[in-house]
Amino acid sequence: MSGIQQHFISSPSLGRLVKGLSRLPRLLLSVVAGYLRELGVGLLAILAAMVVVGFMIAAAGLDTLRAYRALLEGSVGSINGISETLVRATPLILIGLGIAVAFRGGMWNIGGEGQFYLGALGAALVGIYLPPMSPVVHVLLALLSGFTCGGLWAAIAGYLRARRGANEIVVTIMMNYLAAFLISFLVSGPLRDNSRLIPVPQTPRIVDSAVLPRLIPQTRIHAGFLIAIVAAVAVWFLLERTTVGYSIKATGENPEAARYGGINVPLISTLAMVLSGGLAGIAGMSEVTGVHRYLLEGISPGYGYLAIAVALFGGLSPLGVILSALFFGALMVGAEAMQRAVGVPVATIYLLQGLVVIFVLARQVLLRRRRILDLKA
Repeated sequence: MSGIQQHFISSPSLGRLVKGLSRLPRLLLSVVAGYLRELGVGLLAILAAMVVVGFMIAAAGLDTLRAYRALLEGSVGSINGISETLVRATPLILIGLGIAVAFRGGMWNIGGEGQFYLGALGAALVGIYLPPMSPVVHVLLALLSGFTCGGLWAAIAGYLRARRGANEIVVTIMMNYLAAFLISFLVSGPLRDNSRLIPVPQTPRIVDSAVLPRLIPQTRIHAGFLIAIVAAVAVWFLLERTTVGYSIKATGENPEAARYGGINVPLISTLAMVLSGGLAGIAGMSEVTGVHRYLLEGISPGYGYLAIAVALFGGLSPLGVILSALFFGALMVGAEAMQRAVGVPVATIYLLQGLVVIFVLARQVLLRRRRILDLKA
């Protein structure tokens, strides 16, 4: 063996590398165990909520097992049911990711609904008024427009919080109403399609080159779902592998410590809101270009508000948000099947969703309280 080989084998760098590799399996096991633990907590919360709601359904004189069977069959019991679940989950994933970014950055963004509407408006304008072109280019322009409109709408609240100390919760809630009224005015007036007799105010249809392709023929599932998955990977990479992501998380954990460490807290807080609003804007874009193909009043059934529950139930992690959105999307689709089969009111599903989030948050509050008591002891 040559001297160079002996030096390489005995070098401290190689020793540290071997030691690090030996720790890799334990690190992976700890990560997997953490995910499984959180998944178990989520499943227990779902089970507890279903038991409570089941008793309420039985108390109303309805068949609980038949109701839950209808929910399951309606959401995942057929290709059409699965596709509808994915269609409902797509905007929830995107808005939930945005809310997770904002919350991790210490910004309470309750404005996903308004940012969704502005993103839908931006995509509709690109799809209606730009001439037909390459589908890839047109879809990318619609996506960029949706992200920009949603991000700028959220930036207003971020700037007011960072520079003026305004409460972002109040500002974003009020801006939700402003966005809804703005869309209502536009689709009823300047942007209204007057070429057809339609009961609901809406814009003209977007051109075909701006439409997201369908993933499965004869269903409504579109490429927006793939965009949502890519966005989840991008958010994970941003938060876990970049200095910007570190700055966002540090600002959310302790703004004063982040400022002492040289982080521009106002800038990072505003950036977190812009990214959050941009993701919600992409959700609006996917709904216009993938589902409706025009902008209409009330295009969102409350995705922006439900996505808050999605983000919290998912633990503010990208993977958790995906799983949570799929669950809530299945509930939205299954609720209609429950109502048709058994006569259970759709509002029962809202109760189930709320109980799931309450049970998960209750565990987090108890764990935090226990840690505080342990520190005091």
